[in-house]
This record gives sequence, structure tokens and C-alpha cells, in this order.
Amino acid sequence: MFLYCSDLGPTIDAMLQDPPFGYRKGRGALGNPAVRYDRYRNEAFDDGWGGLDAERAPLRTTVARDTSRTVIARNDSPDIGFDRSINPYRGCEHGCIYCYARPSHAYLGLSPGQDFETRLLAKPDAAKLLTEELRRPGYRCRPIAMGTNTDPYQPVERRLEITRSILEVLSEHHHPVTITTKSALVLRDFDILGPMAERRLVRVDISVTTLDRTLARRMEPRAATPSRRLEAIRLLNEVGIPCGVMAAPMIPGLNDAELEAILEAAVEAGARSAAYILVRLPLEVAELFQEWLESHYPDRAGRVLSLIRQCREGRISDATFGRRMRGTGHYAELLGRRFQVACKRLGLNSTRDELDSRQFRLPPRAGDQLSLL
Repeated sequence: MFLYCSDLGPTIDAMLQDPPFGYRKGRGALGNPAVRYDRYRNEAFDDGWGGLDAERAPLRTTVARDTSRTVIARNDSPDIGFDRSINPYRGCEHGCIYCYARPSHAYLGLSPGQDFETRLLAKPDAAKLLTEELRRPGYRCRPIAMGTNTDPYQPVERRLEITRSILEVLSEHHHPVTITTKSALVLRDFDILGPMAERRLVRVDISVTTLDRTLARRMEPRAATPSRRLEAIRLLNEVGIPCGVMAAPMIPGLNDAELEAILEAAVEAGARSAAYILVRLPLEVAELFQEWLESHYPDRAGRVLSLIRQCREGRISDATFGRRMRGTGHYAELLGRRFQVACKRLGLNSTRDELDSRQFRLPPRAGDQLSLL
């Protein structure tokens, strides 16, 4: 269910009313912790009338306009393979409980909990802003990454088509792009991605965290089922759009035992490349994940958290460059070794589909002087 605030109106004022406390069906987070920058905190309190035990009404998804004046985000992180990215949306309705992007909602005055899943900001002018940025003097083309923070193909994209409009601009400019998603909605854009793939301008990675549909439904309540994601890998590769698998995140004691099975299923679907990331639980995500784990898997919560700490030098999270993606310690090293052995056995990552940045060009606009060269 969606509520569009003032047709993507200019402010988020309508979104700042705190929702009731407690679990909501179809949502990942069990609560809505206070924003870390707020002076005051709200706590659920049972006044004797049984309100905390009552079944909660489903939370509606609201979408407001993001008025950012630029759309390309830059980074100089030494342990990721891109220096620029585009995120059409802030917040993500998929509701993945482990999502490391949740704390970014606090910058908007919204909670990283249920607000992150239900109170979204969209960038309807993204295609226009992107066109302006690509035409700036001195722009140097390198692949743009999409899906690095929130999913560009989350459910709201089906109606708003902001990601599609961005891809149209990139295709027109012959600009390379990488896409990471856990949604089968990417199949909708075959007509754009296919011709881009022929020019070596696009690569897709589908995130598959588990083959267990029950675990997926609890952990990623509004994302595509595992079978749909594998089918997306198969269909993309069949039409010549290179698509690999992201076995991410791997959560020790919860889904990491499935690593080899996920890679095998992806290879059967046609994947030729693979990657994995150890679960990251920065800031509020640690509390949200622990609460979720103790609610859904109380029998293994202690072990899972203990294993995560073993991979993070005794901490629940470690943001240090070079360690945050893979972790440290014996358990993390074993996970990495398992991944390497499985990839070698399955023939994954033996070749890499390199994207071509040399084709970038500015399409002519009405009134432009024609070039003599």
C-alpha cells in the first residue's frame, strides 16, 4: 500500500509523525528506534490497557520528493571498486533487516527502523540532473554504480520509473553502469539493458542471500523470492546481459552454510561472476538486527552474535577500510577460503566483463553547433 505525499511534494513534513511502536506485518524491523541526533527518545509503555499486545495495522509506504540538486554521489573509499554512484531513492521498502544503509535515514530526521522501510524519498528529477552533470566541462567518464546504498528496483520503482529514466540517459550518452539489485523488476528494462550490453556498457549483479524462502521472507520481507532472483539471473544471461551473483551478506550461523549452494544455483542459472560480503551492522543496525534475531530465531541468536563478534575482533561492527567487507579472524578467513574454493570449482570469476568508458559522448541537443570532427 502506498501513500504519495502531495504527489511527491517538496517536503517531508508529512512523514515526520512517529508511527506506533511494535512489529508490523510485512516489515523487517520490529520497531522504530529514536533518531540518534534527537534530544528525546520515545519508549513503549504498557499502561494496563493491553495496547502493546494488540495486532498492529500495516504501515503504509509514503514517498516524498528528494530535492537534491545533484544526483551523482562521489566516494574515495579504497576498498570498493567504484568512485561514483546514483541512488534514485532514500530508504528501501524491501525492509532487509541487515541493511547497512539504514543509519543514513537518521540524517533526514527519520528512524533507521520502520521509517527506513516505509518513509521513502524519491528523486523524480534524477534523469534531468544526470544529463546536466554529464554535460559539465571536465566530466570524466567512469562506470556509475547503482544499488550501492538502496535498491534501484525496489517496489516503488514499478510506478515511478526513476531508475528506468536514469538508464535511458546513460544509454543515450553511451555511459557504462553497474547495477546491484535483489529485485526481478530489472527484467522490465530488457529493452534498454540489452543494447547497452551489446556495447559493453552494463553489468548486473543479483543479490541472493539464501535459498530458504522462509528465511528470505523474514529477513527481506518485500524483496523477490530466491527463485525469482535466480530466474532473473538466468533470463538476463540468456539475452546477453552479463549478470553475476552477490552472496551478500553472509551472516555467520544464519545463512553462511548456504554459500556453496547459492553459488551452485547461480552458476546453473548462467552466472559467471560472484562476490560475497560479510554482514555489516553499523550504528542502529546492530540493535535492530539483534532484536529481530531474538524474536525470529531465539535458539540461535546468541551463537550468531558471538560468531559475528569473532569476525569483528570482539565488536559487533567494524567500519575499518580493508576489514569491513570481509572481517578478520579464523571464522572470517574460513568463509573467504570456502568462497575461493567454490568459485574455482564452479569456474566463477575466471573472466570479467569489463565495461567500456571510451564510448562516452554527449548526444546533440536542439540548437547545438555541429562538430567538424
